[in-house]
Amino acid sequence: MKKLEGIVVPLLTPLRGRDELDVAALDRLIEHVIAGGVSGVFVLGTTGEAPALSYRLRRELIQRACRQVNRRVPVLVGLTDTSVAEAVSLGRYSEQQGADAVVSSTPYYFPVEQEELASYVQALTNDVPLPLILYNIPQMTKISFAIDTVRRLMDLDRVIGIKDSSGDVDYLNELLSMPKKSAGWVVFAGHEHLLVNCVQRGGTGGVTGGANVWPELYVKLDRAARAGDQTVVAKLNADLARFAQIYVSGQGINGIVKSIKCAAALRGLCQESMAQPLASLSKAEREKVSSVLKELALLSNKEVHAGR
Repeated sequence: MKKLEGIVVPLLTPLRGRDELDVAALDRLIEHVIAGGVSGVFVLGTTGEAPALSYRLRRELIQRACRQVNRRVPVLVGLTDTSVAEAVSLGRYSEQQGADAVVSSTPYYFPVEQEELASYVQALTNDVPLPLILYNIPQMTKISFAIDTVRRLMDLDRVIGIKDSSGDVDYLNELLSMPKKSAGWVVFAGHEHLLVNCVQRGGTGGVTGGANVWPELYVKLDRAARAGDQTVVAKLNADLARFAQIYVSGQGINGIVKSIKCAAALRGLCQESMAQPLASLSKAEREKVSSVLKELALLSNKEVHAGR
């Protein structure tokens, strides 16, 4: 696998219906983010609405994404599931299709203990022949990878790092202060506003949903932070704050995912259809997203028409 560093985009899942992948839009979106400079593509993450997709569609998405990316950047596949057997099955399929690594959060629904969580990851690494990145997002799974559990899991050969989407800066900083087990150990920030903090403290980069819409911004911000160019960082952070106004309030992560898909639709990259039971933004919310994109010169009348 090519070195993972910089911006990995948690790819949207373009849909045409309840269980139908929009293949043309998927190809278009992949070309858009690769042209924008991202260092990796992560399918079946939270932004990709993975838990709401059928297993059939998940497999189709993996197969088509790996084929379209065609080894230009690493492809990561999310395995998070309530069933070890299903996670292993999807992980093996991902390896067969040419994916480079898998990503797993804590299993959800049953509140497992840390010892059980460690056993769950051990089972994945035993049976899935790909490197694995831990994914900490307790606001969705209700369980966090405790720091001591992360230290323990670092000893597993196939565990190569962690993506932290908790939004807890103290937790992220503790991850960043841990001795790396190897030069290839990765720590990614999942919260966009923590990207600079992560990179400047020696982290790997960010897994940023907004990069579906405006990949160049996140790539430039990551590179400026890595170079220590505070003037450019300040300017790009201001742009990021303006762009972040697309995110509707009051819906948590759901609202962020809906806003990203709406913005991508407005830019003509995909349709706005969400995986049920999630619904698309309201007309008023959509107009707010459109207004922000126009202010940032990210929208033309042609793109608005294509996204409808």
